[in-house]
Amino acid sequence: MDFEIKDIDLFNRPDDISVMNPYGQVPILVERDLILYESNIINEYIDERFPHPQLMPADPVQRARTRLFLFNFERELFVHVSVLERAGNPKAMDKARQAIRDQLTQIAPVFIKNKYMLGEEFSMLDVALAPLLWRLEHYGIELPKSAAPIMKYAQRIFQKQAFIDALTPSEKVMRR
Repeated sequence: MDFEIKDIDLFNRPDDISVMNPYGQVPILVERDLILYESNIINEYIDERFPHPQLMPADPVQRARTRLFLFNFERELFVHVSVLERAGNPKAMDKARQAIRDQLTQIAPVFIKNKYMLGEEFSMLDVALAPLLWRLEHYGIELPKSAAPIMKYAQRIFQKQAFIDALTPSEKVMRR
């Protein structure tokens, strides 16, 4: 798939961001006359547009469960990332770090048995979780030893060529 990534300064957003997304947030996907925002919607569109390999389960029940996981990630995990991105109140940032640490530690046991979130196959859930795992150090989040399985999982994802190819220049420098 051919695409162009445009990094923007989150503290000095171009005016056209608000035109493309009424919430003024990124990412935004522009393809001809289609403009999409919200990561999960963009990811599902790309998965449907370029279905090889398919990242959403083919089974409707599993697909619904995957969407529910994605919804829960947004409500219980990624909501705290926005606090860290704003980099304002130190107490709020510490609370956000702790919430992310706790949530990731809670799901870590899944990776004792599973190679990926849904088992042996890389899925949309892995696509959604990988960017956060990549940024943990950048956000100042250190997971406890009990979360070691999720860090091994993260390393499996980080070694995938597709993940490496998708990193923007600013993302590449987030990790040592």
